[in-house]
Amino acid sequence: MGISDRGNDFSNTLGQNSLIKEDIMEKDRKNNMGNKLVDETAAEKVTADKASLERNTVEKAAPGEDSGYSGTSRKKPVDRRIRRTQTLLQQSLVRLMSEKDIKNISVRELSDLADINRGTFYLHYNDIYDILEQMEDELFVEFNEILDRSFRQDAGCHSPEAVLLDIFSFLERHRELSRVMMGPHGDRSFVNRLKELVNTRLYHVLAQREWACVYDYAESFVTSGCIGVIETWLYHPAPRSPAEMAKMCSKMLVRGLDLT
Repeated sequence: MGISDRGNDFSNTLGQNSLIKEDIMEKDRKNNMGNKLVDETAAEKVTADKASLERNTVEKAAPGEDSGYSGTSRKKPVDRRIRRTQTLLQQSLVRLMSEKDIKNISVRELSDLADINRGTFYLHYNDIYDILEQMEDELFVEFNEILDRSFRQDAGCHSPEAVLLDIFSFLERHRELSRVMMGPHGDRSFVNRLKELVNTRLYHVLAQREWACVYDYAESFVTSGCIGVIETWLYHPAPRSPAEMAKMCSKMLVRGLDLT
């Protein structure tokens, strides 16, 4: 074997050793990444468990008091710092849900956007779905209280326009959240609960009129129409006022569309 052949063999050996070394380094890198992911997941679970324990301790120490979430007249006022943190988390969740489904939103992503640490998040909520559920519950408690008050004041004579004005006024105050909930990345349970409320309130109106004999069909027609109008209004670039919407929808409900 000549000198040149031995040189080639030596070069090939070096090349093979280099490939083996690179392969080993790549495997080590992947193992380190996997271990890091496991460590982060475990750390997040420990953080959540610790925060849950702290939250439960506070609740046991102060029985009967609210655990931190406010917004309705039935709950006691909470510390402004707590409310501010919850508001930041809620606003951040609404922003993220305008871009993606809730199943694709992580606690880390939400906390980073709200500029708080994950431990603070778990002091207030169990997970992403918990914050969404509490936001919805708070909205509907307020909605029911408003409508109950409106019906009591009306002394049994419930015009469609009055009921619709309550609905549109409520949605106007919570426009951003309502837009997200009824949008492509929203929560269908929110829409279903809204439909149920519309059904309940309009029953008192329809049952007193000639539609009572075909109530099931009238209910479906009115509810679907109202939800469709609400969705169009929420996403309209130049939406009308709640009073204008209530008057327009009431006219369509009572007199129908003049298609003759």
